[in-house]
Amino acid sequence: MVERQKILEAVRTAIESAPERKFSESVDLTVNLKNIDMAQPKNRIDETILLPNGTGRTVGIAVLGKGEITTQAKEAGVDLIIGPEEIERLGGEPREARKMANQYRFFLAETAVMPLVGRWLGVRLGPRGKMPMPIPQGTDIRPIVERLRGSVKIRTKDKKVFHANVGTTTMTPEQLSENIDAVLKRVESVLEQGALNVRSIYVKTTMGPAVKVE
Repeated sequence: MVERQKILEAVRTAIESAPERKFSESVDLTVNLKNIDMAQPKNRIDETILLPNGTGRTVGIAVLGKGEITTQAKEAGVDLIIGPEEIERLGGEPREARKMANQYRFFLAETAVMPLVGRWLGVRLGPRGKMPMPIPQGTDIRPIVERLRGSVKIRTKDKKVFHANVGTTTMTPEQLSENIDAVLKRVESVLEQGALNVRSIYVKTTMGPAVKVE
């Protein structure tokens, strides 16, 4: 387990050593893993992690379905709502579907339309790790949307490295280090040997140098 103080020191160094910008940059975490066979699907990480201080940016969320779920999505201020006919139409528009898959970070879908999603959009969403979270009829999606707005998705596939956006330079180093700590704890909890599977950890701003967490 990495000490929070060590994370905080790395975050401060990363921010101080980054070139000054007139806009807020993302702060990114890179974790390299070791002694783990990523060819085995059971060892791959696929986690949605709630950051205690949010991401510092607006997270794109799309909802697929009709009726009550779309009403709730509008009330929750969801960015994109897609009905069944639109799902099928997008299936025939690969460029538009690809753009949508890249633009939105999280997808929620009424269980009734999941077969349609699989048929028409699975090829766009699946490889990106963005297949929708199935929502049973009668579920209130508003708290789910609120939680996802402050969450980050970690997905390793078959690589021994992953990157995660943990906030922006407008946030305090303390807030950023709390977010990083939350990611590391969650990841270590799903790794076979926990912290022993972590080779190295780096923090950087978008344009700044990578700083190792000692």
